[in-house]
Amino acid sequence: MSTNGQLIDLQNIVKTYTAGENNVTVLDGISLSVQPGEFVSIIGPSGSGKSTLLNMVTGIDRPTSGEVFVGGQAVHKLNQNQLADWRGRYIGVIFQFFQLLPTLTIMENVLLPMDFCNMYRQRERKQRAMHLLEQVGIAEHARKLPSGLSGGQQQRAAIARALANDPPLIVADEPTGNLDSVTTESVFALFEQFVHQGKTVIVVTHDKDISARTSRTIQLLDGHLHRDAKNKRN
Repeated sequence: MSTNGQLIDLQNIVKTYTAGENNVTVLDGISLSVQPGEFVSIIGPSGSGKSTLLNMVTGIDRPTSGEVFVGGQAVHKLNQNQLADWRGRYIGVIFQFFQLLPTLTIMENVLLPMDFCNMYRQRERKQRAMHLLEQVGIAEHARKLPSGLSGGQQQRAAIARALANDPPLIVADEPTGNLDSVTTESVFALFEQFVHQGKTVIVVTHDKDISARTSRTIQLLDGHLHRDAKNKRN
């Protein structure tokens, strides 16, 4: 927890890339905070800076200027080794294209974060991995390779992997972009379940129906914070 009570605190974030002889500013002075337990969606047209903003939070990318605090940690000051360890322990990252290692079984993919960060005792890891696969409804596929699963099942496996080290923050970049409507609904229900368990969930999405069901929507436009509003939820 940061000193101001926020889980995430972004202060005047600017991100500029060099493209040939030109500089392209993707984020231009973004400041926002997220409280523990919030369910936040980030929306906006392609190129508005959604994924870049998410990458600031996870430390996958660094701001050109500005400061990023997550759980009181100054993320922008960590070196690459520190970032890898910190991210593995405190953030579960879910990608649109799953990014499961194709030569490892589903169980082995879920075990990876625990092995990398040396979390839990050795004998507890397989038990925890199986419990997570049960939680997302694919325990019977634990010994299959990713290629043996449907897209929806692979995304569930990716969610289980993201939960491996019990991180307080889950971030997902277009997690339902390649899924049908029924599978999208089941994945969203999982995110709601995590929020009810006390986790903070941030989802980048193009789906306005999905964003309307989160507790808060942040809209980006041309690298600026265009709208930040609480949503009415049934």
